[in-house]
Amino acid sequence: MLIIPKNYHSPYGIMDTERAIKLIKDTFETTLAKALNLTRISAPLFVRKRTGLNDNLSGVERPVTFQMKHYPDDDIEIIHSLAKWKRLALKRYGIAMHEGIYTDMNAIRRDEELDNTHSIYVDQWDWEKIITPQERTLSYLHYTVRQIYQVFLATEAQLIAQYPLCRKLLPPEVTFITSQGLEDRYPNLSPSEREQVFAKEKGAIFITQIGNTLRSGKKHDNRAPDYDDWQLNGDLIFWNPVLDKALELSSMGIRVDESSLSQQLKTANAEERKQLEYHQMLLKGELPLTIGGGIGQSRICMFFLQKAHIGEVQASVWTDDMVRLCENNGMKLL
Repeated sequence: MLIIPKNYHSPYGIMDTERAIKLIKDTFETTLAKALNLTRISAPLFVRKRTGLNDNLSGVERPVTFQMKHYPDDDIEIIHSLAKWKRLALKRYGIAMHEGIYTDMNAIRRDEELDNTHSIYVDQWDWEKIITPQERTLSYLHYTVRQIYQVFLATEAQLIAQYPLCRKLLPPEVTFITSQGLEDRYPNLSPSEREQVFAKEKGAIFITQIGNTLRSGKKHDNRAPDYDDWQLNGDLIFWNPVLDKALELSSMGIRVDESSLSQQLKTANAEERKQLEYHQMLLKGELPLTIGGGIGQSRICMFFLQKAHIGEVQASVWTDDMVRLCENNGMKLL
C-alpha cells in the first residue's frame, strides 16, 4: 500500500539527489570498512541451486531462476542475499581473525510487495567478519551494532555539512530490546505495531533474538534457519518522520555454528538441507565462526535525503498505478 505524505515536497531535485546519493554511499562504505576492518571484494549475482548458497529469506520467496547450457539439469538462481556465500568466501580467501569482507550486493526479489520502501530490486552492502567462539554473545552483537550506528551518525553529519536542507534525524545512541521484551512491553500489539511504537519513541532501535517462537506462541518474524543464530541476531530500525513509519535499515547477526544449525533446521522442519554442500561443511566445522549482515543502500539514501519513496533513489520497475500516484504527489521516480 502506497503512503502519500500530506504536502510532500523533496528538498532536492533529481540531479542534486543523484550527487547526494554518491556522497552518502561513498562516505558510508569507506567509514564502515574502517570501523569493522573489512576489505571490499567482488561477489556473484547468481549461484547454482544445488550448492545451497542462496539465502532462503523467510522460506516462501521464489528466486528468479534460469538454466545455462553447461548445467542443463541444475537451476541457476539470482541471489536473494549473500549471507552464506560470504562465509564460504572468508574460508576460501584466507581472511584472518577479526578481519572481514564486504561487497555491493544486487539482487532481484520477485515476490516483494511494492510500496514506499520495497522494490523487487535490492541493493545493499553485505558484510561478514571472522570472530572467536568466545565472541558468540549478545554483548558482542551489541558492540558491533554500536560500531555500525556510529557509521550512520558520521554519514549523517557529512551529508548535512554539504546539503543543509537535510536535517538531523538520528538520536545519539541506538536502543536495544529483545523480541520477547518487545512483546512483554506491548502484549496487545502485533509485532509490526510494536516496532512502530518503540521506534517512534526511541528514534533508532535494534530488536534482537528474531526467529524463535515467543511466549505468546507466535514469532516476531520469520528467519531462515541456516545463517543467523536466532538467539544472536537482530534488525536495526529507524523512525522515518517523512512516512511516519518505522524503517528497517539492516538485518544482521552472529551466524549459526554446528549446534545451532542442527537445532534450527529441526525446528524449521528443514533437516533435508543437511545434505547440501554448504550445510555439510558447516556441520563438519569446516567454516569459520562469523558475524555479518546486510545494510540497505537505497533505504539509507531514502532516509537521509527525506524521500517518501524508494524509487526516488533507485531505478526499478513499478506498477502503472503507482507511477501515476507518485507523479501526482511530488515523488519523482528515477
